Amino acid sequence: MKKLYDTIVVGGGHAGSEAAYISSKMGGKTLLITMNLQNIAQMSCNPAMGGVAKGQIIREIDALGGRSAFVSDLSAVQFKMLNRSKGPAMWSPRAQSDRMLFSAVWRKELEKQKNLDFCQAMVSDLLIDNNKISGVVTSIGTNFYAKTVILTNGTFLNGLIHIGEKNYGGGRTCEQASFGITKSLERVGFSSGRMKTGTPPRVDGRSLDFSIMEPQPGDTNPEKFSFSDDTRPLKKQLDCFLTYTNKISHDILRSGFDRSPMFNGSIKSIGPRYCPSIEDKINRFAEKDRHQIFVEPEGWDSIEYYINGFSTSLPEEIQVKALKKIKGFKNAKVIRPGYAVEYDYFPPTQLKKSMETKIVPGLFFAGQINGTTGYEEAAAQGLMAGINANLHVNCKEPIVLSRSDAYIGVLIDDLVTKGTEEPYRMFTSRAEFRTLLRQDNADLRLSEKAHSLGLIGSKRINKLISKKRAIDKLLSFYKKTSISPKESKSLLEEKGSPNLKQSQKISKLYSRPNIFFKDLLKATKISDFINLEKFDKEVISQAEIQIKYSGYIEKELKNVEKINRLENLRIPSGFDFNSLKSISNEAKEKLIQISPTTLAQASRISGVSPSDISSILVKIGR
Repeated sequence: MKKLYDTIVVGGGHAGSEAAYISSKMGGKTLLITMNLQNIAQMSCNPAMGGVAKGQIIREIDALGGRSAFVSDLSAVQFKMLNRSKGPAMWSPRAQSDRMLFSAVWRKELEKQKNLDFCQAMVSDLLIDNNKISGVVTSIGTNFYAKTVILTNGTFLNGLIHIGEKNYGGGRTCEQASFGITKSLERVGFSSGRMKTGTPPRVDGRSLDFSIMEPQPGDTNPEKFSFSDDTRPLKKQLDCFLTYTNKISHDILRSGFDRSPMFNGSIKSIGPRYCPSIEDKINRFAEKDRHQIFVEPEGWDSIEYYINGFSTSLPEEIQVKALKKIKGFKNAKVIRPGYAVEYDYFPPTQLKKSMETKIVPGLFFAGQINGTTGYEEAAAQGLMAGINANLHVNCKEPIVLSRSDAYIGVLIDDLVTKGTEEPYRMFTSRAEFRTLLRQDNADLRLSEKAHSLGLIGSKRINKLISKKRAIDKLLSFYKKTSISPKESKSLLEEKGSPNLKQSQKISKLYSRPNIFFKDLLKATKISDFINLEKFDKEVISQAEIQIKYSGYIEKELKNVEKINRLENLRIPSGFDFNSLKSISNEAKEKLIQISPTTLAQASRISGVSPSDISSILVKIGR
């Protein structure tokens, strides 16, 4: 029991799994403590990974050596690339998962780590000596000691579950809440708040009539998440289905509003804006006659279906009655009712960008404890907390991703700089450099950094180097090789695009919005100049994107340079913001609270104006 660990990870959800995996992979002696070892990496809500902006995060986790993409590939039942009709900055991979298999694969991956120990227990207190973390205490009084601790408690901190007028302690259905940690943290100066999330009912698929729903199949030629060669795309897939609520089901749902914890005052905390409950949707958008319902399988061999779009905490009998009025649900049998859960979180402005807390050195937070929602956001935070906890133990500088490096950088910067008063969800619109932060180039952006830290091996990095060379070779070919008006005439006429008046470089023709690689093959014998068999699909696609969007990419790179000038202007440690007489009281309060380390971070704080930044510049001698 007195063994000293490098890192203790509290909680075995998506954040905890990534944190424990990467910490032990980096050689740190790691202990994962969770209340139920059978529920490691549980998909508490929807059985899926990825989606808009979230898919980009999963690819970034993979590029940095994390395991969520790998596990998703091995447990997927369907794969889709969303937003194909838009530009590549919006393309977002999403995998429907086998819920049980996902958890099983994650546990197997964790159990392979030689430096990782496991313990099933509830952590109820923290050991803090001389204002530094030194370990944790379980509910039965056992002490575990460590140089760093990562808290990834999800929805369990003082969790309270609501179904209609009934409520009871719990972090997930049939799982007890966790008590003690909030008080322990508040005792040393942390401030906390309450948030809410919810989940829909699960229904027996044998009781549904899928024949009158709209099938939602996966991609014809599905891709996968991981950049490694250790996984393969799906050869067979399961369908999801689409149906809709209607006026009758809305009326039934409204009949239960007086017993809804959302409306009777039982729930006082704020829920996720972009994933509202069904009662919230029909209340806020009363003019709508229907709302989409996606019926999603929970696994290859499971009869359970997840009713996406019907998250609710209404009384169970109201849930069932309303569901039965939805097309295809006439004989629906509910296996588990929907519910809402309230839980404690800690405003993330109390963190450094390394995910380490400002108040207690060596203590890191990751996941919903920071006010985020979503598996992907949690996993990303867990990964970065695990990496930086290991670096902290070894007295090395933390790794901080910038907003131009990754969506993960945007996520953490938003949390630490702006904070959040409602469950934070990532969107492509939150990233000002989203043309650079595409899902297709996550490995090109991040894997060399990961290799320098020992997070990915030589096999992966050699593959990346070969890929880069192939892309450069193909780009060089496009830029150097010309195409004549005669060769391109029939293609351009077919596309309704102006003919060439003289020979032009292929890259110039290729940059036209309606000309794609398959069109170039028709227009010219590229194979006479270059052996295309040497280039895989990823390389060809990457070269195409870089050619077609070169103008946008160059513009964003220039903007990154401008921002980096401010990022490089550091605010001295201990800078006295009270000494600034010309800035507003609001700006002063927020600057003191957040303690930004650079001018760029200070400029992103809500309430801090450009004139305030100028005042800081003058004060530090710029």
